Amino acid sequence: MKAALVGNPNAGKTSVFNLLTGLNQKVGNYPGITVDKKWGHFNYQGTDVELLDLPGLYSIYPKSQDEEVVFQVLRQKDHRDHPDLVIVVMDATNLERNLFLATQILDLGIPTLLIANMIDLMDKDQVGVNLEKLSELLGGVPLVPFNARTGQDLALLKSALLEVPLEVMPSPHTQEFMNLEEWNTGRQEEAALGEARYKRIRQILSFCQPLPRKRSVRHQKWDQILTHPVWGYLIFLSLLALIFQTIFAWSEVPMNLIDTVFLTLSQWTQATLPNGPLTDLISQGLIPGLGGVMIFIPQIALLFGFIFVLEETGYMARVVFITDRLMRPFGLNGRSIVPLISGVACAIPAVMATRTIDHWKERLITIMVVPLMSCSARLPVYTLLIALVVPDVSWGIFNLKGMVLMALYLVGFVAALFSALLFKWILKTKEKSFLVMELPDYKTPRWSNLGITMLEKCKIFVWEAGKVILAISVILWILASYGPGDQMASAIAKIPVPTESAQQADYQQQVKSVALEHSYIGIAGKWIEPAIKPLGYNWQIGISLITSFVAREVFVGSMATIYSVGETFENDQTLLERMSHQRNGLGKPVYTLASGISLMLFYAFAMQCMSTLAVVRRETKSWKWPLIQLVYMTALAYISALIAFNLLN
Repeated sequence: MKAALVGNPNAGKTSVFNLLTGLNQKVGNYPGITVDKKWGHFNYQGTDVELLDLPGLYSIYPKSQDEEVVFQVLRQKDHRDHPDLVIVVMDATNLERNLFLATQILDLGIPTLLIANMIDLMDKDQVGVNLEKLSELLGGVPLVPFNARTGQDLALLKSALLEVPLEVMPSPHTQEFMNLEEWNTGRQEEAALGEARYKRIRQILSFCQPLPRKRSVRHQKWDQILTHPVWGYLIFLSLLALIFQTIFAWSEVPMNLIDTVFLTLSQWTQATLPNGPLTDLISQGLIPGLGGVMIFIPQIALLFGFIFVLEETGYMARVVFITDRLMRPFGLNGRSIVPLISGVACAIPAVMATRTIDHWKERLITIMVVPLMSCSARLPVYTLLIALVVPDVSWGIFNLKGMVLMALYLVGFVAALFSALLFKWILKTKEKSFLVMELPDYKTPRWSNLGITMLEKCKIFVWEAGKVILAISVILWILASYGPGDQMASAIAKIPVPTESAQQADYQQQVKSVALEHSYIGIAGKWIEPAIKPLGYNWQIGISLITSFVAREVFVGSMATIYSVGETFENDQTLLERMSHQRNGLGKPVYTLASGISLMLFYAFAMQCMSTLAVVRRETKSWKWPLIQLVYMTALAYISALIAFNLLN
């Protein structure tokens, strides 16, 4: 059986999807567009069910790419994803709004199962809806009460799903949707149809819901605090500070453990396998490169976990509400905060999330500034450099390293706002926009969903970033281990060979340094060094900057490979220790507070992600905007890094 999940945002559709499919999930894109396609499968009583999770929406009338996909999948019977059955997840505490979409689905004439989710909240608020009567008034469509947070009665839900008749008679209202694909819906006609549908829904509910639901006094009090024009912002900033402190504190032990494991693995490989290029490639290239990916899993998991909790509790909707007034002077609106906060995870889905912004100018401005938000790919770079150059100073539960990390995220947000202001002056339009949104009830997150989300995001990070980092690690090791002609051998021959054994360690270090400098990668680094020297960088950093344009997180893998070439790993030095011992031509440390902050600012502002550029091109249907993005962000990064280095040096 092929089934599709449909529902309003915040109705619990994702929770139902996770309960039914568990870890049997895949994520991709619909062909030719950037809309997410998420599907999974489960087996119940011998029936294999393929479940498609369609984007959340309020109405089947297509106004965005997401809604267009849902309409095409449900309306066109020859569509490859057209389901045998539609499962509509409804918020039982807000049936009037949820039934608007549900009745539209029923009118399409597709076999349907309705789920009244959050039934526990409905009972708590004593709404008193007669669900059996509601099912009868909707034409006998199966309606299952459910609580996705606890997952109770999951077997009954699966059983009801299999018992739905797969042939239904078309509704008398089906004609409304018959020619929608060829019909350019007018606002007035659409509004009239919508009002007629709501009138019919209210009549139905009047027979099965005697009293309208009143919002909880407790929820209203929380909203008075969290959406307050002063306290709302202070609470949001305090929450961000706590999150970043927690990320640093909780991830330190597992990160050190992972670093030690990969160092030990490199040592074991070097000592156990036969001497030769293949052993060097594995111990100095592949293992450090893989370690550069795995070490940041704790922080990636925590970051996505906190974002999930903010969304699931309903707090993120309050953030959208309170930031609308802040966003408008900069050419944005409250809905822009969702892509901006999503950009903290990854700029690619954040750019896609701008499709919820109807106003073209505000959507374009949001697309242009989203990559300035510090994404999870920057997090490995930040944490490596913060651990390297920022002193370990604490004030109670707060420490300087956590504050610097939060400052980097805030500086990206501030840069995004002022860049948006610039684009507001450049782009001209007379169309005005407004924000209309629903504040969902506060809810306790379903913790199993938290685990699934963290695992899924880590898998994506390790697989997607890991493939790139490993490939680049191999290429970098080859370029760092070999050079043109006999340049490396000639340079090494000029180093005086010590006669005393005590000087052997210094001699080996000199050999390694000279060999790296005369390798292919050393020659390339020397060529670009004059351009980056004013920023406080050496040629090794320059090489990592270039490789980072494939993906920012490659910086750590590149550093791990460059500083591992020629290592015997006998001195048990971690990557941080090897980097801290690097000296420039004057014998001074390469990584100081000045060069570290300069490098962090460069990564905070630079557009070092080809995938994001490709997505921006697809969303704007032009190479003009991604090229503008690349130029202005690179210039901003260079100038900011130059100023920071010269002020702090």
